[in-house]
Amino acid sequence: MGKPQIDIHVDDATGRWSVDALPMILVPQHFYLNNHYAIEAAVGPEKMEAILRPAGHRSAYFWCEKEAAHHGMSGIEVFHHYMRRITQRGWGQFDVLDVNPEAGTARVRLRNSAMVDEAHRNSGRKVCYMFASWLEGSLEYVAASAGRKQVLKAREVYCQAEGTHDHCLFEVNPV
Repeated sequence: MGKPQIDIHVDDATGRWSVDALPMILVPQHFYLNNHYAIEAAVGPEKMEAILRPAGHRSAYFWCEKEAAHHGMSGIEVFHHYMRRITQRGWGQFDVLDVNPEAGTARVRLRNSAMVDEAHRNSGRKVCYMFASWLEGSLEYVAASAGRKQVLKAREVYCQAEGTHDHCLFEVNPV
């Protein structure tokens, strides 16, 4: 069984890439991480997380909304599709351990996180915190698409970069 293919469209006039009718930018991992960690060094991890949380939440919600419409998906199928796509785009391997959309709860394991490069592999701290808001936004979209208003809070329980686990674990719960 082959891996699912992702069709990338490159606009001849602009050179812009898109996947499923959403514009994309392809950048090397080191480029993204160098920028992320430079900003984090300047403002601190807590401030960096606070800055990224609203944007990550909004982006995940928007992405799920657009993908659901593009593929004719609904409900928890959209969340699983999102986990598959962020895995396919190189952010790491997101495994949904359990999810209950009605309760607003989930547990997601992240293996091979793109945020845990050689420089941060044994940093003794959580470095994958930005993914928490992605889980919130995507699951809040699932609730909203079913006519429910949920406000969720995700947290990174532990991180591979702390040096004590071979993966990261996230939990999502209602606020």
